[in-house]
Order: sequence, then C-alpha cells, then structure tokens
Amino acid sequence: MESLLGKTLTEFKAIALENNLPAFAAKELARWIYQKGISDIDQMTNISKKAREALKKKYEIGRFEPTKVQTSADGTKKYLYPALKGLFIEAAYIPDKDRHTLCVSSQVGCKMGCLFCMTGKQGFQGQLTAGEILNQVLSLPESNLLTNIVFMGMGEPMDNIDNVLQSLEIFTADWGLGWSPRRITVSTVGVEPAMRRFIEESEAHLAISLHSPFNEERRRLMPVEHVYPVESIINTLREYDFGRQRRVSFEYIMFDGVNDTSKHIKGLTKLLNGLRCRVNLIRFHAIPGSPLNGSLPEKMKWFADELNKKGLITTIRKSRGEDIFAACGLLSTKNMVKQNVDLDY
Repeated sequence: MESLLGKTLTEFKAIALENNLPAFAAKELARWIYQKGISDIDQMTNISKKAREALKKKYEIGRFEPTKVQTSADGTKKYLYPALKGLFIEAAYIPDKDRHTLCVSSQVGCKMGCLFCMTGKQGFQGQLTAGEILNQVLSLPESNLLTNIVFMGMGEPMDNIDNVLQSLEIFTADWGLGWSPRRITVSTVGVEPAMRRFIEESEAHLAISLHSPFNEERRRLMPVEHVYPVESIINTLREYDFGRQRRVSFEYIMFDGVNDTSKHIKGLTKLLNGLRCRVNLIRFHAIPGSPLNGSLPEKMKWFADELNKKGLITTIRKSRGEDIFAACGLLSTKNMVKQNVDLDY
C-alpha cells in the first residue's frame, strides 16, 4: 500500500483527480493528514464513503507509532520507529525549559563513515521517505509540545536531499504543518551539490559538521573530506547571502589532543573569517572501537573563550541523553532492536 503521509499538495491534486474527487479535495486530504493528524482513511468524514473505499484500495495513511522508548535521567527520550522493510530508526526528544526539540533521522544508517559516529558504524541500509521523516514528528507522543526540529539524527540529510526537501516543504507549507523554517535546522558533513540545493530551495537553518579546520586531520575524522574539502564548503557558503534571520552554524566535536589546541583556534579563525556564523562546541561521547577521547570541560571552556575573543560567536552545547545513547553521534538502532523481543515488523 502507498502512504499518503509525505505527499505534497500537487500529489494530492493528482490523487483527487484519479478518484474523481473535486479539486478542493486535495487540500482536504492534506488538512486531514497534516493538521488533523488522522491515522485511518475512514476518519475523513467530509469525503464520501465511496471515495474513501476507492482510496483504501491503493493507499494507507502511513502513520506508525514508535515501538520502544528509553528515557534519560535528564528527561531526554529516545524513540525507536519502524521504517522501510523490517528496519528501524531512532529519534531523540530533548525537552529543555520552554524549548522542546526533536532530533530526526533522514536515513537508516549512514554512508559517511565518520570515525566518531555510531550510526556510521551501523552502515548504510536505506533512504527514508518524506513520510517516514514526517512520521517521527507526527507520531511522537510529545508532538504538540515541539518547538524545534533538527535533522541531526541517523544519516546524512544531503545524501537524501529529495526526500528531505519534500519533508521540509510539508513541514513549512500552510496546507501542511505550517512551521516556520526558522524552527528547523538541517545538518550536513558538506555534501556540496545537495547543500546548494538545500540553500536555494529551503529557508531552514544550516549546520555544518566541521570538527577540524585542517584537511589532513579532517580526512582522518571524516572521509567525506576527500571529496568535499573544507575550504570548498566554506567558499560555497560565501556565495550566498543568508540574511539576518537564517543561521549558519558549525558543529565542532572536541577530541582530546586532536583538535583542541591553539593551532586549531587560529585555523578556525582564519577559515571562518568574515562569515556570519556560530560555532557549537560538542563534548565527545566515547563509542566502541574508537581511539578518540573527549576534551576535558575546562579545555572546552578555554577553547570557547578564545574563539569568542577572536570574534567567532561560540557556545558549548549542553550534553543530553548520554545515559541512553541519545547524545550527538550515538544514535544506532542495533541495540534497541536486539533488546526489543516484541518487534515483528
């Protein structure tokens, strides 16, 4: 069965036409699915029973509740969702005072192979559809509390750019969820052709996974540096005027003795000179089989202070959900699936 969740208004118009429904039915379909949040076609009470029966022969809503949840001592929750054929993804819900953020996944696994990331160790298993991306938000028990969405879960969003852009259209359209794009941030390791499309076709914030200003060092951490060197990524960003409302930030996981020295402060200052941006320093959470260790808190504070003195707005991101492996770089479905004996997808 084909899912209605993830369809655009244009696609709904085609569905209405093929089922002999009036033109306005396309917006009704979108309203029921995205604004009313229905889970069954029969709940579309202003569409005739005959039309509903015709729709049910080919379509389903495509909503799937999470199959498992883990809750951290700090209130962070990690949800396991079914996706694709017998596969799973994770999404992390992070409440913090008046800010409630959902970290969504865009792929099952990841191709990028970053040295510090658990998802990369899981390997790439498939692309999520726009509907599967949206489902993480719409089927979240805390969905009505959300204030922000970040595409920083499993996968590289720019490696699934068509479905990511389609989900962003639905998130922000008035016929969809009606979110402001300023409440959404999409992260990338710097896949340039897709990153250009994202910048030009979306208004959401952009976050770049940087982690080192130096080519050879970044290559060791992130194999993508072989294809998209960091200088090229920065030069691409300089071609665009992001305005004062749209934010570009750089994610910088700090590794003890690797990328936390005075040399790196100078390198970052030179690399990002003149670019209106923010640097987010992130504490590294050790993963099995990695030779890396995280920088000490006092080293991170020194690093942030020095960058701020150089004119780079720099903050240290608060670590959340480490005890349930929901923090940055820790999402991987292997253990959650193994532990859940009731799964039968």
